[in-house]
Amino acid sequence: MYRAAIALTPLLLLIMVQRSPAGTPMPLEQQVEAVATRLEGVMDTAAQASVNPKVSNVRMTSCRVPLAEDENALQSKMIMLYQEQALADELTKPYRQRFLQLSASPMSQSVRSRAFKPAHPAAWVNFCNKLPADRTVKPEDMGTVVCNVFLRHSGDDYVGNTPADGCAANVRGTVRIKNHIVLRQSGMDTWDRGFDAAGRQVWGAKAESYQFRRRL
Repeated sequence: MYRAAIALTPLLLLIMVQRSPAGTPMPLEQQVEAVATRLEGVMDTAAQASVNPKVSNVRMTSCRVPLAEDENALQSKMIMLYQEQALADELTKPYRQRFLQLSASPMSQSVRSRAFKPAHPAAWVNFCNKLPADRTVKPEDMGTVVCNVFLRHSGDDYVGNTPADGCAANVRGTVRIKNHIVLRQSGMDTWDRGFDAAGRQVWGAKAESYQFRRRL
């Protein structure tokens, strides 16, 4: 694993139906809330970095952000998150910023999370430090969709991957990013990897996953 900023791509999550012990599907709206709760808050890789000098201590912060002028009744069932990642000693310089749109998908009986890259990232640095009432964003602030990740409920976790060919990127010499993610109650493990045009891995997880653990 390279000592470099981790470009995690929890960019679009599709969580298949979670079932209760009795076999009855959990309502999709409850699944949306469950996924948002797992992503919301602060996680970092401090514990892993303390025992592996090749791993940077990275902090990931996520918070809920309501959309302004929400006149679409369907949007009232969506949950919007803002998420950023930064080295723990450079929290005012996040290297990755995303808006995540979580919603129920009745046709596929799944939860869809769509990730957007803000058009003007500098305007959103440390946005989660604001009071909840001051976190409202406009639809045009969200930017463009950048990637999909598909997760399936497995035991107590959600496990999944980016599409087979990865997601288009232009980060540190890569043109595609691939990821395998395990979303837990306690945090998130990710095998995040960047590949060049020839299909060679340029950076990212090799011997072990990046291990984000919840702080708040």
